[in-house]
Amino acid sequence: MKHRLVVLRHAKADWPAGVADHDRPLGRRGVRDSAAVGRWLVDNDDVPDLVWCSTAVRTRQTWEYVGSQLDTSCDVRFEDQVYDAGVDDLLTVLRQTPKKTQRVLLVGHNPGVQDLVLALADRASGDARALAETKFPTSGLAVLDVDGEWADLGQGHANLANFVVPRG
Repeated sequence: MKHRLVVLRHAKADWPAGVADHDRPLGRRGVRDSAAVGRWLVDNDDVPDLVWCSTAVRTRQTWEYVGSQLDTSCDVRFEDQVYDAGVDDLLTVLRQTPKKTQRVLLVGHNPGVQDLVLALADRASGDARALAETKFPTSGLAVLDVDGEWADLGQGHANLANFVVPRG
């Protein structure tokens, strides 16, 4: 069964003095770009059934503004393991996705999200792969078609269908 995984790096965050990394909020550009991501998901029929989101303030806020653009609600799971995660941690989280779920959005951080996309689509080539390899900027969005079940997700199990950076 084919599934769709959309991997989103959080939008542009602010760097207020004395604020711990986990507690950094979005900046003004991040708010605008997050809303643009939500509109892109709607326009491209990639609205998620389930969202896995880091517990960091900037990822929660990114999801808040993305979600505000959607016409429907979806299951949202805030997961500590997504914060400061590597590929193995992210795969562990994604493998917990219920079998019936068709589309998943993962909202996380670099370098983990970039490494995850490149590992899942390790045989991909073309413009999307080149963009994802070169830079995975804030609000960067990788769209992957996944073959097989979520529980079996691993290296080389996806095709990188698109890589975009919606801006507001």
